[in-house]
Amino acid sequence: MNQKRILCLFSLILLFIVTQWIVWDNSTLETTSYTVKSKKLPSAFSGFRIAQISDLHNAEIGKGNTKLLKALQSEKPDIIVITGDFIDSRSTDPEVAVNFAKEAMKIAPCYYIPGNHEARVGEYITLKENLLKLGVIVLEDEKVSLECEDHHITILSLSDPGFWSPDQFVDRSATVKEKIADLKAEEDGFCLLLSHRPEHFEDYVQCGIDLALTGHAHGGQFRIPLIGGFFAPNQGFFPKYDAGLFSKNETNMVVSRGLGNSIFPFRINNRPELVIVTLETD
Repeated sequence: MNQKRILCLFSLILLFIVTQWIVWDNSTLETTSYTVKSKKLPSAFSGFRIAQISDLHNAEIGKGNTKLLKALQSEKPDIIVITGDFIDSRSTDPEVAVNFAKEAMKIAPCYYIPGNHEARVGEYITLKENLLKLGVIVLEDEKVSLECEDHHITILSLSDPGFWSPDQFVDRSATVKEKIADLKAEEDGFCLLLSHRPEHFEDYVQCGIDLALTGHAHGGQFRIPLIGGFFAPNQGFFPKYDAGLFSKNETNMVVSRGLGNSIFPFRINNRPELVIVTLETD
């Protein structure tokens, strides 16, 4: 066998290995758990478990999302929060999201906020109607209270800025803070914010949010060992808020790597992620 044939065979083997790894990396679910402590959290909510689903983008982890649903059920969450981009604006198929929500509602109450992809498509109206019929709590710049043993925590929600203005280069920081200020009251106690956008972390800190659950960054899409994500929308290359837990003052923010893809059809070193957050009294 001459040198050219050996090189060709080696290249084919390498291509096969890389392809199989990418397929595995994009279809194998990873569960990431965080514990968030707060002095403001009532003791009745200590141990409260939140499952976060973000950026599904019509993806299916197992046929009909069976693997994702099985993982969710095994975690026994008290609530499930869906932090935007439940559908994909480039290949919109609300049925995947609705079918997932139908089964997820059998596991725990579901709270949903829309993301930037929902803001782009008319199908969002139909999606919202179908989710409401299932009993999913759809939140658009609203708040709800969770009660337990005469104590409560508050869930605040921000609709994606794409609903406010289609111009993604506009500075939306002032609007974000204004909307949170309109929602948040002193008697709300511990405040959990559902927002699609992690790039507004400093705004969440200034507004005194206790915990924000976000997505949008897709983990930076391609994750480089010891460096992190390569690119995220609205943050650019090597984003600061790509994935994980961020803390400043009394504010914590979890950025989910999400489950699906959009512009890029695959991830590298970045498995689809189910996030579990456990609240504890500090």
